[in-house]
Amino acid sequence: MSDKDYMGAAQLEFFRTKLQTLKEDILKHASETTEHLRENILVPDPADRATIEEEHALELRTRDRERKLLKKVEQALARIESGDYGWCEETGEPIGVSRLIARPTANLSLEAQERRELRQKLFGE
Repeated sequence: MSDKDYMGAAQLEFFRTKLQTLKEDILKHASETTEHLRENILVPDPADRATIEEEHALELRTRDRERKLLKKVEQALARIESGDYGWCEETGEPIGVSRLIARPTANLSLEAQERRELRQKLFGE
C-alpha cells in the first residue's frame, strides 16, 4: 500500500465502525452486569453463596478492564476525528493496518510499544 492510501477515508471508516461496535458491546456488557448484580439470589448454603460472590467479583474485574478499554476506544475515536488515528504518538510513523486490526486502540507502533515495555521493565516506570 502506498503512503497516500494509508488511513484514507475507507480505512478510517472501517476503524470507526469497528471501534463504535466495540464501544456498544462494552456498554451492553456493563448494563447486563448491572442487571445481573441487582438480582437477589438467596442461597442458604455458604459454599454456594461463596461461589456466587466469587462469580460477581470476577464479573466486576472484567467490567473494570472493559471500563479502561472503553476510555481507550473513546480516545481512538477522537484521534480518528482529529486525523491522528493510525500514526504513532511517539515517532509519527504509521502504526500499520495489521496492528490496528488486531488492536484498534493502539496509539504506538510495534517498535515504540516494545521500547516502552522494555523501559518499564528496566526502570519500573
